[in-house]
Amino acid sequence: MSRQVFEIIGISDNPQQELQSDALEAIAQGKVFSGGKRHYELMRERLPQGAKWIEITVPLADVFRQYKGHKEIVVFASGDPLFYGFAATVQRELPDAVIKVFPTFNSLQMLAHRMLLPYQDMHAVSLTGRAWKDFQDALINREKLIGVLTDHTRTPRAIASMMQEYGYDNYTITVGECMGNPEREKVTTMTVAQTMFYEACSPNCMILQMNEPRGRLMGIPEERFELLDGRVNMITKMPVRLATLAALELGRRRSFWDIGFCTGSVSIEARLQFPHLVVTAFEKRPEGENLMLTNSRRFGAPGINGVIADFTELDLTVYPAPDAVFIGGHGGHMADMLEQINNVLLPGGVIVFNSVSDESAEMFRQGIEHIGKHITGCTRIAVDEHNPILIMKAE
Repeated sequence: MSRQVFEIIGISDNPQQELQSDALEAIAQGKVFSGGKRHYELMRERLPQGAKWIEITVPLADVFRQYKGHKEIVVFASGDPLFYGFAATVQRELPDAVIKVFPTFNSLQMLAHRMLLPYQDMHAVSLTGRAWKDFQDALINREKLIGVLTDHTRTPRAIASMMQEYGYDNYTITVGECMGNPEREKVTTMTVAQTMFYEACSPNCMILQMNEPRGRLMGIPEERFELLDGRVNMITKMPVRLATLAALELGRRRSFWDIGFCTGSVSIEARLQFPHLVVTAFEKRPEGENLMLTNSRRFGAPGINGVIADFTELDLTVYPAPDAVFIGGHGGHMADMLEQINNVLLPGGVIVFNSVSDESAEMFRQGIEHIGKHITGCTRIAVDEHNPILIMKAE
């Protein structure tokens, strides 16, 4: 069967927009067209008589099923189809397809133009049908200039509320509405607090400009955390915490599990120092939920997935498989816990346990031997008058 041909034409919200001559020729010769509902409203007057239209809606699998049997398809997309656009989706779903792209300015480019803002250093993220993580990573990384594509759920109001919740109010926000539409386009610059109450028309996008960097410690003193019943012994001390993260080698990991997170100190430190990580934290005690929320807000560490449950009773396959695991508490179930971890641990993964006694250290050694791994490092640390901690690493 011959390869399918996709001609993907980028358009703006301007009903009177001018298109390239070769794009106009593709439309004139086309028989099957596709795009979102908004794209159809903008382009229906230009479609040839008898044209077939396939609307792009979720689930996309249904859209691609409709594409089957059509050799050539003209697709309308917003802005640059290769900038978080549909061209990348076609590349992923139909790697053998022939693709030709006719781009125009995307909404973030147009907003930067209206602001007379040089944008070569802009860090762009999309929240259009996507999770928060990339945007939250950009905040933690203290990006000075962030461009954000929004959707109907992650609106400027919702985004500003999340930023305020975690203390990222150190940005000025410019919202661009209906970019490219001469009748509806609007550009508004506000504080984070003002954006929380701003009702923007769709479609819209945002550019965030940092006013001043938010501080970030390399090692958070334990007295700054909200503690479990005020018990200082229930938190991993800062020097031990940093040595533990070093043993986990999180700079080259992708998914980190913190088992028995208590105050959340290890998860929060990991999230702040290694924003690329997907962090999943488990705690049996119900008090842990509020502690994690309070402390992650206090230190600006959004995006930690906290799970309140007995770890040994969970279906672990529903969580992102880890390549780094820290055991902060085992409740006497070390052997069972290690077997469960071993079932989901990615190849080359590492397990680290901080032992406070010879008995727990021996339990870890035996459990590790049982699952066919080896202790590859032990570091003994004593902080002030507290009991020594043995940081044990297994691979």
